Amino acid sequence: MGKFLDSVPFSGIIRIRDMMYSVTDPFRLDQGDVSFDAPDTVKRAMHRAIDDNHSHYLQTTGVPRLLALLAQKMKDVNGIPVESTDELMVTTGGIHALFIACQALLEPGDEVIIPDPTWPPCAGNITLSHAVPIPCPLHEHLGWRYDLTELEATITPRTRAIYINSPHNPTGGVLSRDDIGRIADLVRDRGLWLISDEAYEDVVFDEAEHVSPASLPGMYERTIPIYTFSKTYAMTGLRLAYVAVRDAQLRERMKKALFYTASNVASVVQYGGIGALEGSQTCIREFRDELQARRDLFYAGISEHAGGVLSGARPKGAFYAFLRIEPGWRSQDVPAGGSLSWAMAEYLISEGRIGCVPGVDFGAHGEGYIRFCFARERRELNGALESMHRLFASRPLPAR
Repeated sequence: MGKFLDSVPFSGIIRIRDMMYSVTDPFRLDQGDVSFDAPDTVKRAMHRAIDDNHSHYLQTTGVPRLLALLAQKMKDVNGIPVESTDELMVTTGGIHALFIACQALLEPGDEVIIPDPTWPPCAGNITLSHAVPIPCPLHEHLGWRYDLTELEATITPRTRAIYINSPHNPTGGVLSRDDIGRIADLVRDRGLWLISDEAYEDVVFDEAEHVSPASLPGMYERTIPIYTFSKTYAMTGLRLAYVAVRDAQLRERMKKALFYTASNVASVVQYGGIGALEGSQTCIREFRDELQARRDLFYAGISEHAGGVLSGARPKGAFYAFLRIEPGWRSQDVPAGGSLSWAMAEYLISEGRIGCVPGVDFGAHGEGYIRFCFARERRELNGALESMHRLFASRPLPAR
């Protein structure tokens, strides 16, 4: 197993973070983190937990009160027919939830269809389970959604599961209700599993709608829905997520993976989760409204300041700008066979102090794109846009 880990790649985001720490006064648009602080209800609950000495071992799957609140939320908000808190478990963040799901579900050689581009820990956790991630493209002209005929053609006799992430990191694409329904039909008809990563469930804009696949008839039995507190309540650093599974055998396997990797999630953090759910939920709408305003600010700035080098439609969800790089930009500086998206990222970081992530880090279909996080403060977004203006004004696109 030790040698096997040598074959599992790190995300390029690690390299980007190292680069950013060498930059003075950077604009941290590379990190998928909001600038908001967690609500006071979360902070007060964590303070109370410390004062009340909740610093001892807990039940492996979670504090009973937290599990009860989560079960009710999943029924009321997501429409998932949860029957018992025994079906839920809390994890140390969404990556951990995906890890235990893959460890419990997959056998060596199993195939899991994933979107391309995709969030890097998705492919990494599948590979860690000795299974095989199989990319299926998301298409920009479809709003970063699947061609569902293409998705169906990707299924083989070795396919065990389909992984979806909607709203999507890195593109901001949102699968429609019809998309979810047709994917559910494929899962049922082919006897597959669906891993549904819904970390950005509350970050949808305009007319977009978030649909939880496990809410559809007969789908909870075939779906592993994953949720986090990170984006909804600005709790990214606290590492709190949860997952629900109806299948008893799979659930027992996941409990073992949970126990042997964490024993239990940090007690104080779980009480913070209780505070989030028991408190006012107005922060969810307030965060979403401000993120939409920041999205609009950033895209207006790209249109004005990027000199035609970067472009793309405003996303319907999440908080990322996944922008197309004009192929003629500095093409002479990109070596044959080199990556345009890495060249752009290195240029923006080294010359403009602008954090970003090359699209190719999210998969082969992401080459030629660059990702920015627009969840940062407006001051930081404006600073990055002004820096971008100076860079692209000094190196305009060649005349056609």
